[in-house]
Amino acid sequence: MNKKAILAVSFGTTYPETREKTIGATEKKISKEFPDYDVFRAFTSTIVRKRIYKNEGIKVDSIQEALNKLRAQGYEEVYLQSLHIIPGIEYQLVQNAIDGYSPQFKKLVATPPLLDKFADYEQLVNFLKKQSAYLPSGKAILWMGHGTAHSAFTTYACLDHMLAGTKSYVGAVESYPDVHDEIKRLKHAKVEKVYMQPLMMVAGNHAHNDMASDQPNSWKTILKENDIVGHPVLKGLGEYEEIQEMFIAKLRTTIERG
Repeated sequence: MNKKAILAVSFGTTYPETREKTIGATEKKISKEFPDYDVFRAFTSTIVRKRIYKNEGIKVDSIQEALNKLRAQGYEEVYLQSLHIIPGIEYQLVQNAIDGYSPQFKKLVATPPLLDKFADYEQLVNFLKKQSAYLPSGKAILWMGHGTAHSAFTTYACLDHMLAGTKSYVGAVESYPDVHDEIKRLKHAKVEKVYMQPLMMVAGNHAHNDMASDQPNSWKTILKENDIVGHPVLKGLGEYEEIQEMFIAKLRTTIERG
């Protein structure tokens, strides 16, 4: 019998509540949609895995640990379901695993991250537009992307540009466009209040500290200093069924290709 598995790979988070609502919810949906496959979990962040083990006593595997276990348990067909948003540094780890472990499995294939093709951008932009469409003038949603030193940092500027003329804006914590770039645009549009949401799979450390806290360099504080009210919404992208469906559609396409 050909044993088949899906390894859901994400950065991970040390916040148990958002982990369950986002990563956990997506994994459950994958299990339901693909009953012939056993679903497993791996986190790419070493720090996150260590902190979860220290604080919760839960051992989450790295990609390599998970693949070694799957090989030992006799799985021959494995799909690495990327739950990453952009094709950045973390997704590169998924591709590296494919390169390193392919000879050890009959089939080892990765799905692309959420944003891969132009159609993905269009789909996500439509989703983001829909979230802010109901807002009256003077209010908007400011989405906080993670940002990256990888060339994929251009993702955030592309989304922000595609959202021009709407009530949705996209900035990044660790790259371009940053919150100050977005403040210029918000002021130009005469926005007085923004709902801040993470453009990340989870509402984790960045969402709680860099976005929603009262710390001097948080987005909430910087917005306040610029006379814009920032209201945090701690809801990761993974909580939305539309986003879960985007990931599942990628997995379905990958499996169908064989």
